Amino acid sequence: MDGEDLKVRCRSVFISDVHLGTRGCQAELLLDFIRTVECERLYLVGDILDGWKLKSGWWWPQSHNDVVQKLLRLARKGVEVTYIPGNHDEVVREFCGVHFGGVVVARDALCRLADGRRFLVIHGDEFDGVVRYARWLAFLGDWAYRTVLMLNTALNLLRRRFGFGYWSLSAFLKAKVKNAVKFIDNFEQAVAEEARRRGAEGVICGHIHKAEIRDIGGIVYCNDGDWVESCTALVEHLDGRLEILEWARLRSWSMIERSRGRAEAEAPNPLPA
Repeated sequence: MDGEDLKVRCRSVFISDVHLGTRGCQAELLLDFIRTVECERLYLVGDILDGWKLKSGWWWPQSHNDVVQKLLRLARKGVEVTYIPGNHDEVVREFCGVHFGGVVVARDALCRLADGRRFLVIHGDEFDGVVRYARWLAFLGDWAYRTVLMLNTALNLLRRRFGFGYWSLSAFLKAKVKNAVKFIDNFEQAVAEEARRRGAEGVICGHIHKAEIRDIGGIVYCNDGDWVESCTALVEHLDGRLEILEWARLRSWSMIERSRGRAEAEAPNPLPA
């Protein structure tokens, strides 16, 4: 696919872990993706807003406003938008069953693909023992993750000057730390088992910022990744085929630098009314 003339036409789109309200959010790349994609259904699979960060300090540039407005505009135009809150935007869970400007808030969803398969759609934090039973450790981990993202930005600016492509420091660290790898494997096994228990052929989730499609004991496990470092989305094509799109690679990765520079100049702005 040509990064400059790209047009994505599909049946369903799944995105999660956008983390609006944080400096790490790649809002402009997400806006570029939303403007490029044409779909019937859009699933927001949790951590779209980062309530944890907004409680500790306000950061809301115009590009974050634009993302919210664009999502609402899609709903007004007839796209079926379902918002499944995660742990960072857990306050939205109080509004499950409510419609906001055409956006339906739900605890989870069962999605039937064009080929007839049923997929459970959940954020996934329910299967993260740290989030459920040691919230203080989850907050500490969130702070450490944001620190790594800042280091990642500085490192990639340096790589850019020497002609190298984008590289994710946090993804590298996750792959190298044995406990992190074990946690991810346990998480994937748990959400796949929940899909089996609910009578689904597969599961679509987010939470761990690791985009992947693979078979786990006969269950199709799909993770749509995130929009703070890998900038990935899961799409269902018109025939029911699932694919992960790595938007930072399809587009010029230098958009990431422009996104951060514009955010610095624009913040802070109020939330849309």
